[in-house]
Amino acid sequence: MFDDLMSTETLTTFIGLVAATSLIVQFTKSIIKRQFGDAFIRFYAFIVALILTFIFGDTGQGLQGVILKIINAMIITTSAMGGYEVLSDPMAQKVKRV
Repeated sequence: MFDDLMSTETLTTFIGLVAATSLIVQFTKSIIKRQFGDAFIRFYAFIVALILTFIFGDTGQGLQGVILKIINAMIITTSAMGGYEVLSDPMAQKVKRV
């Protein structure tokens, strides 16, 4: 069993970063949505994932490490938001069908 719900060790894993990104975005989405609209939520999720990846992700040094962190943040964002939604509606233009 787990002793902690969320720890720094958990945040160094892929699943931990996806969970943290999902939680932060879901709890703050209404504030961001009110100010900037639906389309900005995906960018906001990427920014959250990127910040968490820079703090907790250890992918190396220099330019190579930065590029890997950006790519990892993209993967984390896609996973946190649900891959199908991102791939099926890449421009975040929800169409309501009647």
